[in-house]
Amino acid sequence: MSAVEELRAASAWDAAVEHEFVAGLADGTLAEAVFRDYLERDYAFVETLAGHVGHAVADAPSMAEKRRFSEFLATLTGPEDDYFERAFETLPGPSLADADPDAGAVGAAFADLFAHAATVGGYAETLAVLVPVEWVYLDWANGIENPPEPFYYREWVDIHATEAFRTFVTWLRDELEREVAQVSARREARVEHLFTRAVELEVAFFDAAMGAEGR
Repeated sequence: MSAVEELRAASAWDAAVEHEFVAGLADGTLAEAVFRDYLERDYAFVETLAGHVGHAVADAPSMAEKRRFSEFLATLTGPEDDYFERAFETLPGPSLADADPDAGAVGAAFADLFAHAATVGGYAETLAVLVPVEWVYLDWANGIENPPEPFYYREWVDIHATEAFRTFVTWLRDELEREVAQVSARREARVEHLFTRAVELEVAFFDAAMGAEGR
C-alpha cells in the first residue's frame, strides 16, 4: 500500500464516498431543496478552495507544477462557475446574483484548515488538504454509473468524473506521494492529521446539507 493509500485508509473515507447525500444523488431521490442548500454551501466553499489552489500555485516547486494548478484554478473559475449559474437559475430559489451563498460552520472549518496548512509547513501540507478534497469527489462521482436528471444532478456528477479530472487527481496523489517520502517523521504526522481532518470535514459538509447543521 502506498503512503497516499495509507492516508486514505486512516481516514473516514467510506463515510464520505458512501454518504446518504451521495446515495440520494445516485438514485435520484435527493430532494431539490437539499441539493440547492448543498450547492449554495459548495459555491461559497469554492471561493475558499480557489484561494488555496492559488496558494498551491505559489508554493509549487517548479513552473511545471505551477502550470497544473493554474489550469485547475481556471476550471474552478470558468466552466464550474458556469454550472453554478445555470443550476441556481433553474432550481427553486433566488438566482446566483441574489443568493448570497454561505458555506456555514463546516465551510468556516475548511477555511481554517486550509489556512493552517498554508502556514505550518510547505508544499506537502498544502497537498495534504487539497488531495483528499478532490479525490473524495472523484471517488464518489465515479461510483455513480447513471447520473439522474435534471441536468443539475447529472452535470454535478459528470464534472467530477471526467478523464481530465481523474488525470489531475492522479497527478495530485503522485505529488503528495513524492513529498511524503521526503519529509521528516514530524511533518509526515502533520500531513496525516491534515489529510484525515479534510476527509472528516467532507463528511460534515454532506451532513450539513442533509440538515445536521443550522446556518
